[in-house]
Amino acid sequence: MVKVRHSEGVATHTDPESCAGYCREAAREALTGGRTGEVLSGESNVVRGVDAVVACRRQQAQVRHREDLGHPASSLDPEHVRTSLVREPGDLRPAPGKPSPGLHREGRRPQPMMNGAKKSDSSIVPAKLANKAERSAAESVEGDDGTKEECGTAKHGPDTESGSRDTSAGPHTWSCTRNKKEKLTALLHHVSIDVLRWAFFNLKKRAAPGADGLTWTDYAANLDRNLTDLHARVHSGAYRALPSRRKYIPKVDGKQRPLGIAALEDKIVQAAVVAILTPIYEAEFLGFSYGFRPGRGQHDALDALAYGINARKINWILDADISRFFDTLSREWLIRLVEHRIGDRRIIRLIQKWLKAGVLEDGRLIETTEGPPQGSVASPLLANVYLHYVYDLWVEQWRTRHARGDMIVVRYADDTIVGFQHRQDAERFLIDLKERLAKFALSLHPEKTRLLEFGRYAAERRTERGQGKPETFDFLGLTHYCTTRKDGTDFQLGRKTQRKRMKAKLREIKETLRRLRHTPIDEQGRWLGTMMTGHFAYFAVPTNTYLLSAFRYHSSIIWFRSLRRRGQRHRLTWERMIRLIKRFLPSPRVLHPWPNHRFHVKHSR
Repeated sequence: MVKVRHSEGVATHTDPESCAGYCREAAREALTGGRTGEVLSGESNVVRGVDAVVACRRQQAQVRHREDLGHPASSLDPEHVRTSLVREPGDLRPAPGKPSPGLHREGRRPQPMMNGAKKSDSSIVPAKLANKAERSAAESVEGDDGTKEECGTAKHGPDTESGSRDTSAGPHTWSCTRNKKEKLTALLHHVSIDVLRWAFFNLKKRAAPGADGLTWTDYAANLDRNLTDLHARVHSGAYRALPSRRKYIPKVDGKQRPLGIAALEDKIVQAAVVAILTPIYEAEFLGFSYGFRPGRGQHDALDALAYGINARKINWILDADISRFFDTLSREWLIRLVEHRIGDRRIIRLIQKWLKAGVLEDGRLIETTEGPPQGSVASPLLANVYLHYVYDLWVEQWRTRHARGDMIVVRYADDTIVGFQHRQDAERFLIDLKERLAKFALSLHPEKTRLLEFGRYAAERRTERGQGKPETFDFLGLTHYCTTRKDGTDFQLGRKTQRKRMKAKLREIKETLRRLRHTPIDEQGRWLGTMMTGHFAYFAVPTNTYLLSAFRYHSSIIWFRSLRRRGQRHRLTWERMIRLIKRFLPSPRVLHPWPNHRFHVKHSR
């Protein structure tokens, strides 16, 4: 099957056989931790110089159009002139030495669209001029049929001419799989004004300002001049990162989580650099890593974990949590690990500037010595790079060398779940993991890290030993527990809303309704309904309908009591309250499929 995709002036050609092989590999890696061969989005290689090709085509089209105006047929049908002579950006041309696809040429017999059974057409390539724009226009045009493995990029957006502000598409994907051991030494030149503009328009417009006090709207008032100045400072080395503004947010356990709100220009530069580095590392990250990666979310990690527990012989679960990861992450080790792949010293200096910028707390500048500020644009990628070398590659090697039975791994940011068939493997892995993390200035949280018996036979074995029900563990807001099907015939993994998350959400509803007590009832109902819809969108998984109904009931009681306190003489009865509940609050229902169904669709064998 041939798949030709017109996307931002770039044509791709996909091999159906390689696609099937990738699907089989993706299913294996999600359980065993195998390496992902390609970026999950499935985007193919891109080429440089697209803007030069577009300009050349337009100039040739204008000349031909003027020459053909005198032709009778052309003058009578201007649409014919446009369609026959002008090619839009992204139109395809045949590879050098190969016939053009589509209709057969004059004097030739028609050829079928496919070369043979289960084979793709002849490769189709986009035209690509030389990188040096000042060379002669007669210089030969290069092409790539998709079989080469090279590292390249294209202009950002379908139209990057002067004055263009097209932000409908982000940066093009890279292809850097030629040699994963070599360093990429020329990257900063890709941080162009167009890339900075794309990064600016992808920021949140209503985000809190940083230490500079500059908002998105203020910066957009004179955007072109601001981006030109920022681009010049970045490439000349005059760019200086400002300290992040410290902000604390409450955690589920009642503690405070420190966040660093970067200045607006720092967010723009970080987003541009992350857009360049992300495709490079996506080709290297392993399959069991799910945190803060494009095309992967929390429910993908939950589905992989549930599928692994049901499909593999898992009897023991290690719930590991790295203690104060962002606060204890070694800055020196982070730079050394980034330099494994990135050889552009200018990119390295930008990262060092962000790490050394410090934080502003109550007007005082505090110099940080460890880790990137949590909450910045670049911190998720840097954290994934750190854990990729410190944890992921080591786990994959340990599983191959030391595990005697089945073993599954799922990691989301600094939270990881590891499943084992044998207890001896689990205990040895825990000891080795502590030693491994200690080498990189990290440690496991003593209270949140647990080894527990879990799985298909856990309840039966604990009953034989005179123990209670199998223990539960929390992962990504859901409590996982052992249960059986409704008919009691087979094991089933149960998942329900984590108790701390539910209590924290109800407490937030109570405080918000107290502030909105004297606003119109319709406005309160719309806010509460929107909040509950978002809650159901995440927690409405199978086996969790009971707690969904409980959450709706307790929210209704809190709202009812808040409305009755609007005055000393209330007239709100429970019958009227029921009508308000039915009008504004959504009914609880399961919104997510069973984990194995969605996992099979995304990782079909």
